[in-house]
Amino acid sequence: MESKHLDAQQIDRIVEMAWEDRTPFEAILAQFGLKEQEVIELMRKEMKRSSWKMWRKRVQGRTTKHRAKSTILDGRFKCNLQRNITLNKISKRK
Repeated sequence: MESKHLDAQQIDRIVEMAWEDRTPFEAILAQFGLKEQEVIELMRKEMKRSSWKMWRKRVQGRTTKHRAKSTILDGRFKCNLQRNITLNKISKRK
């Protein structure tokens, strides 16, 4: 992973995507070029030990984090309630 140079903003977004239940690892790969194992290593490096353990427990076996195992067929990378992201500002649902 050292060969991939990520800035703080990209790292924050990857961590956010990794925490989201419906965002598959394939979405992170498509957007940032990080494989699942690289995401796991990044999360371990960026998070407190207790938070990382909680995340790993949550992600292991979760079918929505792996597109091949998921029953979600429409291929979205985000919740259908989330509006378009413009200039890194997410419009909130009202």
